[in-house]
Amino acid sequence: MSLLEVTDLKVSFRQDGVTTPAVKGVSFSVNRGETVALVGESGSGKSVTALSTVSLLGPSAEVSGSAVFDGQELIAADRRTLRRVRGNDISFIFQEPMTSLNPLHTLEKQIRESLEIHQGLTGDEAQQRIVDLLDRVGIRNPAQRLKDYPHQLSGGQRQRVMIAMALANRPGILIADEPTTALDVTIQAQILELLAELKREEGMGLLFITHDLSIVRRIADRVCVMKDGEIVEAGATAEIFANPQHPYTQKLLGAQPSGAPEPVPAEARELVRTDNLRIWFPVQRGFLRRTVDHVKAVNDANITVRAGETLGLVGESGSGKTTLALAIMRLIGSEGRIIFDGEDVNGWSTRRLRKRRRDMQIVFQDPFGSLSPRMSCMQIIAEGLGVHGNTSGRSARDLVAEVMEEVDLDPATMDRYPHEFSGGQRQRIAIARAMILRPKMVVLDEPTSALDMTVQVQIVDLLRRLQVKYGLAYLFISHDLAVVRAMSHRVVVMKDGDIVEYGTAQDLFEAPKTDYARTLLHAALDPVI
Repeated sequence: MSLLEVTDLKVSFRQDGVTTPAVKGVSFSVNRGETVALVGESGSGKSVTALSTVSLLGPSAEVSGSAVFDGQELIAADRRTLRRVRGNDISFIFQEPMTSLNPLHTLEKQIRESLEIHQGLTGDEAQQRIVDLLDRVGIRNPAQRLKDYPHQLSGGQRQRVMIAMALANRPGILIADEPTTALDVTIQAQILELLAELKREEGMGLLFITHDLSIVRRIADRVCVMKDGEIVEAGATAEIFANPQHPYTQKLLGAQPSGAPEPVPAEARELVRTDNLRIWFPVQRGFLRRTVDHVKAVNDANITVRAGETLGLVGESGSGKTTLALAIMRLIGSEGRIIFDGEDVNGWSTRRLRKRRRDMQIVFQDPFGSLSPRMSCMQIIAEGLGVHGNTSGRSARDLVAEVMEEVDLDPATMDRYPHEFSGGQRQRIAIARAMILRPKMVVLDEPTSALDMTVQVQIVDLLRRLQVKYGLAYLFISHDLAVVRAMSHRVVVMKDGDIVEYGTAQDLFEAPKTDYARTLLHAALDPVI
């Protein structure tokens, strides 16, 4: 008998008298000690399916069908039953721990709450259980971290705390909803290994929700592929990957960034060079704020980028990738030389630098957070023209329409607002905002990590096409090594502010010279189970 049996689950949302179906007759099961993956693009119904099993959807949701956990029907169960099951028998780990952890409460208080509610543990007994849990999930010196707040932890540590909270009551089913999407490859590998190990030791069932098929291949026993609220294909992981039957599954499996950028022309000029670039942030103490130490974010970085070339920046969080790129753009202070288009721009005044800003643009990771919800698509894309001036003599709407067509957006939608676009479309708006000024260099800071695999491929193709058309130089920051390989001519590997390896993308991926680079590749490419 399955531990969780979902049968003919249907979910609709009612708003303003209109009912929209989200899940359409989904059926699947999860056994003890088994990992089942729900995969599909955003909007396919994966998370709604998982949340509906324990009635965690809002009042606008209409749910029917059956979800039986260990013989207990959960659909339309009373509050007392659901309270006993939630966080006790079925626990959740969500994608972004900072939105799930209370920023005002210590780690001890947040984990203790679950132990008190479901097990009645208090005092020293509860504290020892919390220390054991934090130690179990790999938090170093757990007894010393009990009074820490979420903001004092790294992304990987916060996710480990979420896992500790989920495991506090030894659940039968653990539902992990995109738990590794925002993490570096090494941290991602550690979290996946931890989940696999805990599953084996605790005998849990694991329902793993993701859009990343490389993770599915590494961790799942069975796969359910969802599209438009339906499971279109299901089966053993090895069988699905070896012989997918449904066209949508075939499309997902084929949606992997591939190929390589066009070669840089031999006559391409050097656009960016840094000489012994150093970014140290002072640590100040005392009433007089004396500098007692420095956070050494970047140490003596020497890089070059030619017109039409992509330089990939890879490394774990805190390695200095984004700091280096922001310093090159003169958005933070630094020591050393920054040669941009033949001029040493480090030390320039803001007024003198302003004209150069047209030539340096940036595209951020989160396409929703980087776009103002109060501005239309037209206003967002044209904002740079208002700052730097329109030198073409054409109307702003004409220029916006032209650049929207270049990034495969319909100009007829320019008066819509960001919430009316999909994630991939919002990222195209962010790219259009950078491209309308016809820059010479663009910093791409994790531009695909928040996107579905099929959309990632589209964005990579778009960026490569624009690079060839305009001879753009890219600084491409990412923890997704498959995307880095598809985008980059050369790659810089950073660790603790130092450049530990620097060479062509082909050399790095085929014959890495340093242990750290080999560790990154191992974490990204090798299986967990």
